[in-house]
Amino acid sequence: MRMHHPPHPGEVLRELCLRPLGVTVTHAATALGVSRKTLSAILNGRAGISPEMAIRLSLAFNPTAESWLNQQLQYDLWQAERNRKKLHVRRLVAA
Repeated sequence: MRMHHPPHPGEVLRELCLRPLGVTVTHAATALGVSRKTLSAILNGRAGISPEMAIRLSLAFNPTAESWLNQQLQYDLWQAERNRKKLHVRRLVAA
């Protein structure tokens, strides 16, 4: 079942992982082995969770990589559904 207006996974990461631990963006980026700029883009919803980042997050915070990717998928699909009526698609049927 699809969630109505799911949060961006970066918001989940910030609110449920970094904030409770009192971890800064710089410290978390170093621990994850990514640049501060990369992590900041995710936390601010300007970038999504890639499969590699999902693995990094699963190693650092324990939820599975699949869980992180599912959050990203749900967010992306919800965003795309908002533009469904703007898509110009004809249904294909057997002749």
